[in-house]
Amino acid sequence: MEEISIEEVENNDRELLEVAPALISVHPFEKSVVVAIGPELRVFDLEETDPMNIVEAYSNVLTVLCLFLCFCLDRGSRQISIVDDSGDPLHSHSIRAICFGANGSLFASAGDDKLVKIWSADSWKCIRTVLSEKRVSAVAISHDGLFVSFADKFGVVWVVGFGGDNEKNKAAPIFAHYCSIITSLLFSPDGRFIVSADRDFKIRATVFPRKPLNGAHEIQSFCLGHTEYISCLVFICTLEYPKGFLLSGSGDSTVRLWDFTSGSLLSTCEVGVQAGLVESNGKDEVLCPAVTDICASPDGSVVAVAIQRQIVTMGDIFSPTSLDMGSFGMHIWLVTGASNLPSFDSASLACVKVVSGFQKDSPHFTEHGPVMLENNDIPGGDKLLETMQGSISIENERKALGTAIEAVKKAMHNLLIKRQYSDEKREFRKRGRNDRKLKQ
Repeated sequence: MEEISIEEVENNDRELLEVAPALISVHPFEKSVVVAIGPELRVFDLEETDPMNIVEAYSNVLTVLCLFLCFCLDRGSRQISIVDDSGDPLHSHSIRAICFGANGSLFASAGDDKLVKIWSADSWKCIRTVLSEKRVSAVAISHDGLFVSFADKFGVVWVVGFGGDNEKNKAAPIFAHYCSIITSLLFSPDGRFIVSADRDFKIRATVFPRKPLNGAHEIQSFCLGHTEYISCLVFICTLEYPKGFLLSGSGDSTVRLWDFTSGSLLSTCEVGVQAGLVESNGKDEVLCPAVTDICASPDGSVVAVAIQRQIVTMGDIFSPTSLDMGSFGMHIWLVTGASNLPSFDSASLACVKVVSGFQKDSPHFTEHGPVMLENNDIPGGDKLLETMQGSISIENERKALGTAIEAVKKAMHNLLIKRQYSDEKREFRKRGRNDRKLKQ
């Protein structure tokens, strides 16, 4: 048997780390939807212009007729082209984090190219590009839209401000989970706290100061209880508790409910057990599928969880790599896919689905619960799917999506599970460290 060198092992690890899952984000009021796949952002406008508004806006009959005709010819085409005329480059490597602001006016994207790009969600023009010192793993926008915060792979959380005294091109560090990759970053519903989660099982609630560019030095609480990396966070609010509760998903196959201001664990849901996906590997070890993403309606009446190895069969094999929901809780948007797969045209490898029927007044409501919409019933229809999914032959779709799901699972495992090294390999890795090279 041919011996594998340490160098070859390292190269294989790096190849897996380059695989990035497809991401999806929905405007809070479902005005638009964004899919990120590799370095590419695909944006689709979900709003339909009412032709009667054209009639009311113009009094000239000929003008009305011409505009109405143009509207009818172009009604089905609502793909949005993003514009960056600042002279800064577009994303050149995989995008790892995307999000809308609470009021939907801003959108942020960031990833492996160390760029954080902030977009106007109205014009879809890039209004700011910030260069990070390291690759970016999470991003969040403050509720007042005055600050964008992001986290890098070293565990440092940064902030950049907008308007007045906050206007700075460079980001300032505000706090850190030193040497631990931050996997999720969120502002609390009242904007008073910023919550961060990492691969070392920790969730930290930090008081967001009035002058965050000077640092955030007050820790409100730690939420401790997960036994594997935390993969995702989401807030829910109730009338009785408007400051909100925190939901967290983890590699330990659980979703946990927290009073984040005190750090108290309120409830635990064994999602893997509930889905019947916990199994044994035959070596007295229990294999638990990781929770990869979670979304919820603001009041918590609807919570959706994506689990690795969970296959939803609706005529196709579908295992979501990301999901999101607007503020109205009308639809759950799901995407599966991955970038940098060697055997496929991975730049176009994404598949979008929508689940609906949560509310009794929904046209898709049934006594049997929510349903996966047919392509024709998805908001935006075929035009949206063409924009978001790109082109991939039908005969290759099933094989490609299966490959993407497996690649993402391996990549996330290598990224978020701390690896143990032998003494020989540890010494070999030390020789390649940048600080050692500088000293020499």
